[in-house]
Amino acid sequence: MLFFTQCFGAVLDLIHLRFQHYKAKRVFSAAGQLVCVVNPTHSLKYAPTRCAAAQASPEQGILPPCHHHETVHDPQLVPCTCPLFSCPWEGHLEVVVSHLRQTHRINILQGAEIVFLATDMHLPAPTDWIIMHSCLGHQFLLVLRKQEKYEGHPQFFATMMLIGTPTQANNFTYRLELNRNQRRLKWEATPRSILECVDSVISDGDCLVLNTSLAQLFSDNGSLAIGIAITTSKVHSSEAEM
Repeated sequence: MLFFTQCFGAVLDLIHLRFQHYKAKRVFSAAGQLVCVVNPTHSLKYAPTRCAAAQASPEQGILPPCHHHETVHDPQLVPCTCPLFSCPWEGHLEVVVSHLRQTHRINILQGAEIVFLATDMHLPAPTDWIIMHSCLGHQFLLVLRKQEKYEGHPQFFATMMLIGTPTQANNFTYRLELNRNQRRLKWEATPRSILECVDSVISDGDCLVLNTSLAQLFSDNGSLAIGIAITTSKVHSSEAEM
């Protein structure tokens, strides 16, 4: 009976996932967009992170002084950019993508325009939905987070980070779009570099921000579909023409 119950539950989960994917494809297939169904993951990193330590001032005692016998940190190494966990990994920027895919099992989707379908929006905060987007020869990290900036008032924050340097990030523009029930909401901005902290971007509010009521207005049976488009910036295009 236990074996049957576990198998039956797994089959139901698979059917539910396929049904969500089918609904999204039915809605967005006319626009020729690829659909990625993203399941939520509860954030497990609410301990002091490497990102938080890097932002703290030395006067606070977070960063210990460097002694002669200590190993000097290589400035070319970057910490793990996955916002879900306090991952101790660090490496060169060129291998960040392989680390995210192999260690954290983050899916990657290719295409100029895709649809990010986040399921189970009703789950309590903090919760994250994450995918990688491969486009225009670069990889981007889309993070959707449900978080309480004020106690009892959860909000949704969506941002796009380029897995590259800030100079490279300035060459692109990303657009997030919600479209349902004859309502449309767009956010357009320059992506931030993954070398910056995702937490800081969300804290600063430099991203798409939705309160619970607005998220429910655009959701369908607990799932939120976000259209994603990435283009080269106008400044970069004009420089290329010159």
